[in-house]
Amino acid sequence: MRLHTKTLLFFFILTGSLVLVLSAISLYSFQQFSLYTAERHARSVAESVKVGLTESMVNGTIAKRAEFLERLAHVPGIEGVRVVRGAAVTKQFGAGFDYERPEDGPETQVLTHGEAIFKVVEKNGAPVFRAIIPYTAGNQGLPHCMQCHEVSNGTVLGAISIDIPQSEVKRQAIFATTIISLSVLLVALLMLLVLRRQLRPLMETADAVSHVVTRALKGSFSGRVKQHSSDEIGDIAGNVNRLMEFLDDHLTTIGRRVGDLMGQHQQSTGNQLVATTEMVESLVEASQFKQAIEEDQNKQDVYLRLAKMLSDKYDFRYFSIYEVASSKNHMLPIVVDGQINAPCRWCDQQILIDSGACRAKRTGHEVNAVDFPDLCTMFRDDGKEEKHTHICLPIIQSGAVGCVVQMVIPAEQAQLARLLVPYIAVYLRETAPVLEGKRLMEHLRESSLRDAMTGLYNRRFLEEYATPLVATNQRRQSVFTVLMLDLDYFKQVNDTFGHEAGDKVLKTLAEILLKSVRSSDMLVRYGGEEFVIVLVDTSAEMALNVAEKIRAKVEETKISLPGTVLQKTISIGVAEFPTDADTFWQVIKYADVALYEAKDRGRNRVERFTPDMWKETSERY
Repeated sequence: MRLHTKTLLFFFILTGSLVLVLSAISLYSFQQFSLYTAERHARSVAESVKVGLTESMVNGTIAKRAEFLERLAHVPGIEGVRVVRGAAVTKQFGAGFDYERPEDGPETQVLTHGEAIFKVVEKNGAPVFRAIIPYTAGNQGLPHCMQCHEVSNGTVLGAISIDIPQSEVKRQAIFATTIISLSVLLVALLMLLVLRRQLRPLMETADAVSHVVTRALKGSFSGRVKQHSSDEIGDIAGNVNRLMEFLDDHLTTIGRRVGDLMGQHQQSTGNQLVATTEMVESLVEASQFKQAIEEDQNKQDVYLRLAKMLSDKYDFRYFSIYEVASSKNHMLPIVVDGQINAPCRWCDQQILIDSGACRAKRTGHEVNAVDFPDLCTMFRDDGKEEKHTHICLPIIQSGAVGCVVQMVIPAEQAQLARLLVPYIAVYLRETAPVLEGKRLMEHLRESSLRDAMTGLYNRRFLEEYATPLVATNQRRQSVFTVLMLDLDYFKQVNDTFGHEAGDKVLKTLAEILLKSVRSSDMLVRYGGEEFVIVLVDTSAEMALNVAEKIRAKVEETKISLPGTVLQKTISIGVAEFPTDADTFWQVIKYADVALYEAKDRGRNRVERFTPDMWKETSERY
């Protein structure tokens, strides 16, 4: 219900209630006044009857009392007068006329108790005020009752019954009440007209404010309120207009700035407030996302969090995250449809060996196949029951494409997915520096764990790898074998041919070792010309065969130097975990003991550690 209607309805109810209350009060007041007047009138008539009867007794005309009462009954405002004899009078003078005998209980009650009774009764269908007033003997003044009646003072001699009609009084009361009610109603109507005129600016302003606010809730702040007056209502209209202008100007600016941050500009027909709010919320969530990935341990965790964002927040079932390899020539599928290191599914395999075939990687721009079908020739839709399209977004790192996020979308959801691209791009933009930092840290860590000259792992890596290696083997109840290798007479190479020749010898040895072991094995340059090989899931017997092949390969390898050709030999010590020792570094020490045993026995040989070797060399250690 509108305010205008509620106000008028309230006023009508208030006016009606006022009229009803005034009418009821008026009727009640008239009734009480008429009863009071009738009582006073009845008492006056009764007193006149008393005086008249007393005079008649004294003058000896009491026998004509009926005529007196008849004349009195025709006085205007009196319908009937009757005198009822009491017991004392009846005893002294007899019963009198028939009409002077008590006719009903009230008259008998008055004669008995001497107290007047006043009440309204129905007579011939009309209201009548009946007063029954006792006639009590007294000796005050002359003449008085005691001169004729042989009674004591205060004796009830009789009662005077007087009927006073109320019909005219009732009619006058109703008429007066009607006049009062109509007058009040007329005044109320006049006040209503004045009130309506006064309320009109308020109602029109309220309607206009409601319309403007409704438009504002829908994102439009161009509505204005017309000022109808210069009072408080006009001030409200002016303040609303200033508020709308402020919101329109500043919200447009905020929306434009936020749109610039997101690379998305609002549609003029959309809800500006909702769109701006959504973009701000997206920026806040992206900032929180960035804080989360900054605390992740490695880039793999970042990729997993990106995948979770695509699947959980934006409900993409099919997507791929590719990483451009450091060589820049090929791409690696990191996450495919939520699976880590899954094979490439939605692109041609060519991009894996030639990253330039990927349009997003090559151009560094978004590839939008929703609006431009067949834009990328590398996309492969393997959907069997529904057709798919795709959108690819590059992640720029240090001015180049470091990753590509591919979202594969069912055709019927393509337009909706296209609207989500600016929001996803914010996440990718926040991810880029963090991911680049993680990759750089991993590269630096990898560099710190490798020997710069040979490219093999260094001793620091061995120190970090030892604990998880032992834990894994203990959990699997497996074995591994350590080979400790040392070139024979390597110092002579540096002294005779220089350090460059020595470096070439070490590099050549590193190449031989890499080709002689599996990718799961660990190859470490332990220091100088010493190397350590950890053969995983390999017993000492099998390791001896590997060591012998390495020894033979080194012996037959010819290393060309300026003006000469070198052939070197190598000595190898072998120890097994946990057969020889149940700690990693003890196994390393035992392999070293076996290596020195090989040196002592003439070099260019492989020796398996035995407990007696430790006893013989314990003083040295």
